[in-house]
Amino acid sequence: MTAKHIVLGFTFGISISFISWIVGMILNEILKKTDFYSKLANLNFIKNNATNKIIGIGYFKWIVKNTFFKFFNQKIKLENKKPDLTEIRNQMTLSEISHLIAFVFVAIFAIYKSFTLSFAYGLAMMIPNILMNLYPSLLQQENKRRIDNLIKRNIKL
Repeated sequence: MTAKHIVLGFTFGISISFISWIVGMILNEILKKTDFYSKLANLNFIKNNATNKIIGIGYFKWIVKNTFFKFFNQKIKLENKKPDLTEIRNQMTLSEISHLIAFVFVAIFAIYKSFTLSFAYGLAMMIPNILMNLYPSLLQQENKRRIDNLIKRNIKL
């Protein structure tokens, strides 16, 4: 029964993680209109690059850059010589917070399923949730730190 719950939980986790992207975008649009949003816009869970390296954000970044995921948010690309870094940072913030909301949404379902079905089912749901929601959010946080450094350098010039 545990193996079945792991497979079913993983499959359901993939499905609900895709659905959670829409939920995250909708709730993010609602949150943008609040004072609380400015606090969310400057979240930074991992402050140093060494920790990002340990958890594999670099590998995740490679996957995003070299697979079909690179086509998802075209507003975050640095294509021309004089990009509007502030606008790119805002788009990264939108993506980051949408993914965080989506992560929490799926985590609530996983906790519920852990109690009602089995712990293995809920845990298996969290694997795709981490890969499809938490890691993209952490990657956006890392990218925002890099953009902030570029913005500071441009101000000093």
